[in-house]
Amino acid sequence: LRVSGRLADGTAIWMGGPRYIAEHAVPTITAAAKEAGRPAPRIVAGLPICVTDHETAVRAQCNADFERYGELPSYRAVLDRQTSGTSPGEVALIGDEATVQAGLDELRAAGVTDFAASVYSPSGESSERTYALLRSQPA
Repeated sequence: LRVSGRLADGTAIWMGGPRYIAEHAVPTITAAAKEAGRPAPRIVAGLPICVTDHETAVRAQCNADFERYGELPSYRAVLDRQTSGTSPGEVALIGDEATVQAGLDELRAAGVTDFAASVYSPSGESSERTYALLRSQPA
């Protein structure tokens, strides 16, 4: 993040929740950019996203499907800065429209300038509601 702040226009973060972004990523990269005389960097957040009426089951499946990220040291560090022991399914945006919208709003408030949606549709789930919510977002 410090190198990105000094040399790049921003960063892309995968599996970083709003707490990690607000308390670690944004302050670190922004301070480095300021020290280098660069403008405020863009922050791209990528997370699995699924609008569903089956939140508990989809989160459990998300944990199984993305389990590897909780095992890789670099992603484990990002997840643990959210809250120690956080799983991929916990940072994923999963739930009904209001729940997922609240998650998107929380990411914006944390400093995310761009959201890279990884539409997640496990077996039995349709992606249409997720795409509809994403299309309704401000540019």
